[in-house]
Amino acid sequence: VQLQASGGGLVQVGDSLRLSCRASPLTFAQYGMGWFRQAPGKEREFVAAVHWMNNSTYYGGSVKGRFTISRDNAKRMVYLQMNNLEPEDTAVYYCAADRSASRSINTRSEDYRYWGQGTKVTVSS
Repeated sequence: VQLQASGGGLVQVGDSLRLSCRASPLTFAQYGMGWFRQAPGKEREFVAAVHWMNNSTYYGGSVKGRFTISRDNAKRMVYLQMNNLEPEDTAVYYCAADRSASRSINTRSEDYRYWGQGTKVTVSS
């Protein structure tokens, strides 16, 4: 499984950005997909996830209401729309795939077996 994240960049406070993640497996629809982020000197943090079967979503508290995760199974893509960005959103963002077919959305990084290379987002004030 290969995951390729893109879309990061340097933006201003209040701007929007959309991250994309392209997944390789033809069985993409069977993977729960998540976004995590890691800021310098901090631990990896759960951002958002979308369930593999029912497309339900779940968000970390710091991004809820500002970020939206979505997936397009036909294109094998998962997206993270980030609105009203804040300096605290500055981090490397990683997409990840969970093949556990869990009935619930997983939010722990250890539940995700496959990881992309990360895309850097910098929010300047």
